[in-house]
Amino acid sequence: MGNTFRVFHSRTLPEEKIKDGSNFSRDSRGNWFLNIVIDVACAAEARQPVKGVGIDLGLKDFAALSIGKKIGAQRIYRDAEAALAVAQRAGKKKRVKAIHAQMANRRSDFHHKLSTRLVKEFDYIAVGNVNAAGLARTSMAKSVLDAGWSFFRTQLAYKAVKHGAWFEEVNEAFSSQVCSDCGALPDSRPKGIADLGIRNWMCSDCGCVHDRDVNAAKNILNKSGFRAGHGTPVVGIPAL
Repeated sequence: MGNTFRVFHSRTLPEEKIKDGSNFSRDSRGNWFLNIVIDVACAAEARQPVKGVGIDLGLKDFAALSIGKKIGAQRIYRDAEAALAVAQRAGKKKRVKAIHAQMANRRSDFHHKLSTRLVKEFDYIAVGNVNAAGLARTSMAKSVLDAGWSFFRTQLAYKAVKHGAWFEEVNEAFSSQVCSDCGALPDSRPKGIADLGIRNWMCSDCGCVHDRDVNAAKNILNKSGFRAGHGTPVVGIPAL
């Protein structure tokens, strides 16, 4: 637009063609960035979906995996809440911005590292479509926003394409209530929000004992294309 700007390179630009869409952005600390849109090489060829995982996103633990592992919640906001309150009461606007930036950086770093590890370890990733926006309007809002589920799912989606993995968002309705072993909806199941405190339960139909979140992750994988026959490597990514 006829203006010249001096910039510092945070990284070397690829040699591919620069496209329209480059823009300026500013972070919460007031730092400006020039974002350059570049044509990149095609995504990796899709891997054979041999090893799959279901992911149930939560608050007590950030994620439960169908293989039985759990990823602990980071509680980034809770860790910074006291310092943030002090800065806000003292009217220190720069300090408030700095704390928010630190929280965002920590959350982003956690999401990036975890999503990269998952797409490298598993060929097929199925994640529950938990309604983050809806829960953000409840009493659990702070914890939901702190978890950043939507951003994490976005990370998984584009990194799956990049690494040739398969990605799918699955309707998680009743995933914590159905027995992942026999497929029944037994009378002994935990029933909705009223029974959120029940973390382990036994299926009254087959006797299988479940961890609530791991059982949900198994059902998410059972509902996915990994069990029912594969679609495309970009299932659940509307932009692609």
